[in-house]
Amino acid sequence: MTTLRLDAGQKVGSTRTLLRDDAGGLIRRTVLPGGLRVITEAMPGVRSASLGVWVGVGSLDESPSLAGSSHFLEHLLFKGTAKRSALDISEALDAVGGEMNAFTAKEYTCYHARVLDIDLPLAVDTIADMVTGSLIAAADVDAERGVILEEIAMNDDDPDDVVHNLIAARIWGDTPLGRPIAGTPESIGALTRRQIAGYYRRRYRPASMVVAVAGNVEHRQVLRLVRSAFGGAGFLADDSATPSAPREGTGKARFGLGASVVNRATEQANLVLALPGLPRADERRYVAGVLNAALGGSMSSRLFQEVREKRGLAYAVYSYTANYAAAGMVGIYAGCAPAKVDDVLGLVRAQLVQVAEQGIGPGELERGKGQLRGGVVLGLEDSGSRMGRIAKADLLYGKLVSIDEVITQIDAVTLDDVRELAGELLAATPALAVVGPFDDPDRFAAAVA
Repeated sequence: MTTLRLDAGQKVGSTRTLLRDDAGGLIRRTVLPGGLRVITEAMPGVRSASLGVWVGVGSLDESPSLAGSSHFLEHLLFKGTAKRSALDISEALDAVGGEMNAFTAKEYTCYHARVLDIDLPLAVDTIADMVTGSLIAAADVDAERGVILEEIAMNDDDPDDVVHNLIAARIWGDTPLGRPIAGTPESIGALTRRQIAGYYRRRYRPASMVVAVAGNVEHRQVLRLVRSAFGGAGFLADDSATPSAPREGTGKARFGLGASVVNRATEQANLVLALPGLPRADERRYVAGVLNAALGGSMSSRLFQEVREKRGLAYAVYSYTANYAAAGMVGIYAGCAPAKVDDVLGLVRAQLVQVAEQGIGPGELERGKGQLRGGVVLGLEDSGSRMGRIAKADLLYGKLVSIDEVITQIDAVTLDDVRELAGELLAATPALAVVGPFDDPDRFAAAVA
């Protein structure tokens, strides 16, 4: 079997072998009391270990009054516990040459570290202490509020960040999908210590967490470390709790049309065209990957060749996809001189129409497949990427697909598959976001009519 369900009836305290050594690498999974999942992938040929504690909470879980809380909390967990000060946390992995960081996404938050295999106990103990024992002290909330406001200001100075936040707000509106992950100056300024601490207690529960480790590790050793590090204060006391199921979409997300413009005195106009895409669970994601590669995902893609190589209208132009539980997006980004923005938009729209009506050619199909295959295999050359793959399989998909099966599904994509999906996605009316020296808010309304 090359696709394994991870949420189907595994008992608390039991361990399953998901993949054997002779099938590409030993991957094992245990469900601990409280519903905490531990999943490991052995990579005997390396001397490193990558650890991630993935929490199934992100900006999608925030009400308007809590906007930015997930990201705020990510910052605060580095500020100290009953056992460690903020400096102790910073020094712990530095002292052994390791790396530690965290990031917040719309659907999850991750605390991760990469260390020598012999230093994995230190990494597990440090991150577990942060995740389960943060003090959320009032003084730290006030201090970190200033840091986050500076981070938001920094992002607001970057037209690339602004235009991507702008297109999300355009298509998804004032919903958790449409709001920026970091929140706004107003929402961050209004958050109280009590609100953030309550959010922490409600959301950071073992059933919503996955501990993933990849590298030169042995599953039983990892289990001993996790049980010891997470076992305090009754965190793993509930023998009846089961892991939270992967997030599901509830209905079809709105997709707003029209154009949004932010007037900035920049040397370059930054623009994003967006069309409805596929939600994460859609089995046509491999078809979408091939389509994206042909449209604007590589140097040989249509957009790169038509906009940059043949006409020199932009330095950066590419397409991408974003996939969430309840929604998806196909995006096309370009940065160009303000005087050329109409030419770029015209070319992009023309390519969208052409691919929607005619699909792609055999050569584009094969290059797209090759790009996806190479990206899958080459992207798993280090322990960090392997750790991320098994964690997301458990937290987001509830199933693990072997690399061989992924390649088989990529190879199975046909021209008719791509043509059908292109006709569905690329023929839609796009929305548009533009950041640049344009003072007329209706300047681009006709471009996406």
